[in-house]
Amino acid sequence: MKKHIITGIKLTAICLVFFSGIYTLFILGVAQITPNKGKGEIVEVNGKKQYVNIGQSFTEAKYFNSRPSAVAYNAAGSGGSNKGPSNPEYLAEVQKRIDTFLLQNPEIKKSEIPADLVTASGSGLDPNISVQAAKVQLKRIAKIRKIDEQKLVHLITENTEKPLLGLFGPDKINVLKLNIALEKLK
Repeated sequence: MKKHIITGIKLTAICLVFFSGIYTLFILGVAQITPNKGKGEIVEVNGKKQYVNIGQSFTEAKYFNSRPSAVAYNAAGSGGSNKGPSNPEYLAEVQKRIDTFLLQNPEIKKSEIPADLVTASGSGLDPNISVQAAKVQLKRIAKIRKIDEQKLVHLITENTEKPLLGLFGPDKINVLKLNIALEKLK
């Protein structure tokens, strides 16, 4: 028994040194060779610095809507709602989002609304929407901004990010970058 306790203490000490020291310094070193030294991509909009990799709320009709957040886009408390698809409270919240979207986009049918426009991501901070989610908002934005829809289609195409190595994940669009480009379109 004494042999196992000593072995356990040694293993704990080795793991403590490795994971709190060596591994942490290794990750810090890798971050230093990345763009912006591991701090994420930052853009300045109207004199305010914003992180591109953290979801942000865009609810005005003149902008592309972002994905809903279960944590009100608060990066300090990232997380999902943990409510299942049969939870009545969750279903009511999703229905409210659907109703709001249909009010803003009356020419869209309920069946055409992509799930990422009415459901929050697991972290609640997803900065991206699907290409379909951007395209379903075209008519509203073109009408409000008095912009040709083809210009908006081109804007969406220019801001579409392809999957990692062309294999991992779907095409996606960063909503902040898309809305910044939309503002510059004038």
